[in-house]
Amino acid sequence: MYPKGNLFIPAPHGKLEAILKEPSVTPKGKSLVAHPHPLGGGTMHNKVVFRTAAGLTDAGFITLRFNFRGVGLSTGTHDEGRGEKEDVITALNYLTEKYPEGETIFAGFSFGSRFGLEAVLEDKRVSRLISIGSPVDKYDYSFLYNCKKPILFIHGDKDEFGSLENLRKLYDRLDCGKELVVFENCGHFFDNHLQQLKKVVQDWASKEIGVLKGF
Repeated sequence: MYPKGNLFIPAPHGKLEAILKEPSVTPKGKSLVAHPHPLGGGTMHNKVVFRTAAGLTDAGFITLRFNFRGVGLSTGTHDEGRGEKEDVITALNYLTEKYPEGETIFAGFSFGSRFGLEAVLEDKRVSRLISIGSPVDKYDYSFLYNCKKPILFIHGDKDEFGSLENLRKLYDRLDCGKELVVFENCGHFFDNHLQQLKKVVQDWASKEIGVLKGF
């Protein structure tokens, strides 16, 4: 049976299925997490997405992850990234309306990184970014040249969709606060590195709390 989310977010095409988690401590901020390519089986239950969200929650952030259009119980159909950017903003609208205080971290894995980052790059409601398994060999990431927000990249040195060499070329061109964490002997889906990934996300977000306004 498909594991359901715990809420639906109204969307122009109907609804987005989502899961909202609050930390056990007083929230220090909020975060939005986007999943990998829907046509490759990507959902909000993806192991990398789940660990990323768990790391953010453990760091004290309210965390929302959602299914893109056409995935799980979300309505609509896959739109090659165009409509998915709209889905990111729809989810962000819900998150910031429900929790207007504090700043927001956006995290995206693979396809969710490529189109989620572009969707929120200029959005003043989002203060910090996390890009996981950035598929720089498959997609054009030149839009990030204009990035002015602190950004964390997490990558495997054997990523099948984004060579470390090409990611470093992108990274070196960015004129913003930035950090790159590379896992050795690690592919795109972070097999055998999931707990490490969660800890990197948690530690980075915890560090960022010190410079966020919080609630």
